[in-house]
Amino acid sequence: MANALQSLLDQLDLEQIETNLFRGISEPMGPPRVFGGQVIGQALIAALRTVEDRPCHSLHGYFLRPGDPSIPIVYEVDRIRDGRSFTTRRVVAVQRGEAIFNMSASFHAQEEGLSHQAQMPDVPGPDELGPESEMFTANRDALPEHLREMMSRERPIEIRRVEPIDFMNPVIRPPYQHVWFRARESLPADTALHQCLLAYASDMGIIGTCTLPHGKSFMTGLMTASLDHAMWFHRPFRFDEWILFAQDSPAAAGSRGFNRGTMYLQDGTLIASVAQEGLIREIDQAL
Repeated sequence: MANALQSLLDQLDLEQIETNLFRGISEPMGPPRVFGGQVIGQALIAALRTVEDRPCHSLHGYFLRPGDPSIPIVYEVDRIRDGRSFTTRRVVAVQRGEAIFNMSASFHAQEEGLSHQAQMPDVPGPDELGPESEMFTANRDALPEHLREMMSRERPIEIRRVEPIDFMNPVIRPPYQHVWFRARESLPADTALHQCLLAYASDMGIIGTCTLPHGKSFMTGLMTASLDHAMWFHRPFRFDEWILFAQDSPAAAGSRGFNRGTMYLQDGTLIASVAQEGLIREIDQAL
């Protein structure tokens, strides 16, 4: 298995240090803070370790402080409720005695019922698009030195953009984007693992959707950070198969941007929905 993907799987394989306590490690991504998707994925796997035979159907989390990638993160799980059909957990991620993230998650025993879904957008498939990594490789010399390693390093998840973005030279465009992604190699048939990887990926770049109509990016004058994150799992899926992440941003105000997304399999099956608000503060306001 590729080194980057194995490293990600190792991050999600939390160490249990007590009945409801788990410890996770981080891999530096470039910025001096932990990637939000990693914290979501680790918090979800901590919760899942206390739940039997019930996949997650929703999670709601708040980012409270930047995480330090140089030290472990401790996840404390509170077993709120174990019902006949639903199970509820609360997870708090802690570093140096302070909470950096908290999350509520609900788990539902699978059952049959009414079903409908929105139609998948009509966009080119992944086989018609080039890897995102090609753009970063071609523009590597134009990147600031402190970003070159981060943007050109091996990634565990393959990404193909329907609408390519030049983060160094963003242009004003409508607030939507469509991104295909999947794990770079085959994965074990483990529902919990696939859910945690999808939760990890759900924070990859969604905050950038609300910056598109302003012609700005995290490389050109914006301080960006995820503030909260919600996700709903609708149907079974595999993360080692292509998934379309269709994103849009209905509003931005007060240095905060609201983003939402839907995730589809290649056959058009809607598997998950996401909503996130993020900080998009102009640098001159941050000084």
